[in-house]
Amino acid sequence: MTRIWLLLAAFFWLPCSWAHKPSDSYLTLRTQDNTVAVRWDIALRDLDYVLQLDRDGNGELTWGEVRQRAADIQSYAIARAVLTAQGKPCTLASSAPLQLERHSDGAYAVLALAAACEKVAEPLELKYSLLFDVDPTHRGLVQWSAPGAETPQALVFSATSAQQVLQLKAPSALETLRQYIVEGVWHIWIGFDHILFLVALLLPAVLVRRQSHWEPVGSLRTAAVEVLKVVTAFTVAHSITLSLAALGVISLPSRLVESVIAGSVVLAALNNLRATVDRRRWVMAFVFGLIHGFGFASVLADLGLPQNALVLALVGFNVGVELGQLAIVAAFLPFAFLLRATGFYRVGVLQAGSLVVALLATWWLVERAFDLAPAS
Repeated sequence: MTRIWLLLAAFFWLPCSWAHKPSDSYLTLRTQDNTVAVRWDIALRDLDYVLQLDRDGNGELTWGEVRQRAADIQSYAIARAVLTAQGKPCTLASSAPLQLERHSDGAYAVLALAAACEKVAEPLELKYSLLFDVDPTHRGLVQWSAPGAETPQALVFSATSAQQVLQLKAPSALETLRQYIVEGVWHIWIGFDHILFLVALLLPAVLVRRQSHWEPVGSLRTAAVEVLKVVTAFTVAHSITLSLAALGVISLPSRLVESVIAGSVVLAALNNLRATVDRRRWVMAFVFGLIHGFGFASVLADLGLPQNALVLALVGFNVGVELGQLAIVAAFLPFAFLLRATGFYRVGVLQAGSLVVALLATWWLVERAFDLAPAS
């Protein structure tokens, strides 16, 4: 039994630090003659981690503490964004005082920069290296407005795609589709609240409840049908609200959405202990999937939807989310089916695991509902 708890502790420790969305920064680049104007929003919690902005160590950043280190913040950022045009580096410098702005996940420093280039012409490349040395999952979300372009292009910089070309013409439909498919897969894999909700609903799929006891299902086909019901209901539901929210038809406050998502994980996990909803878990998947769709939509809002390829981006992101889900199911189902008759699965994974998930999600719920985000 001790081994079971050690395994569970190891498995669930990592998501504790991911109650809020992963680290992102936001860049908006626009050309003005041979200068590229840059607005760069960087989370204060990230800057505090690398620059130790909280001088008195009380866990709360003040505007005074941030302002005193404005030059250090600007120097740190400028050194980690290199723009080149036709192979020649552009000179990046501050163009306005540091400002603060609040995003859904906390306070951000807003840097106004200007990159002076000899000539804004292809090949125009940006090399981004902010925070990669301390957080390889960090991303730079870029909105690039080419000269004369009606809508900006969305690019995502990561540790594996740190240098990219800023195209002076709109990307092809295939490239747009590929980009948003990748982002959909990536988001479901790093969205621990979405994953834990889905897994909590899938854990009992290889078992059946008889006389207040869990018993193993007779065949893989029976388990697969149950998994298919849950995944399909979740997919249909979040696709509906993701599309409606991304198109601006419906909008809900981010704090409410994230809190309800955390609450859905709590209920799904507790249901495995009480089996209140047994044979119709797909209904729970559908109802709460509607809320999870709004969570997915917030990611699309951060990425920026290209207005000239709106439907393509939506389709690509949805396909990516589904591919990410299928990968999780493909890894989960054979493992669960093989272990379904063991005490390790029924007690250690289903019951103890669900209890740990419920406790973790309860903390997420409190943190989100009462706005206890760190370093805000």
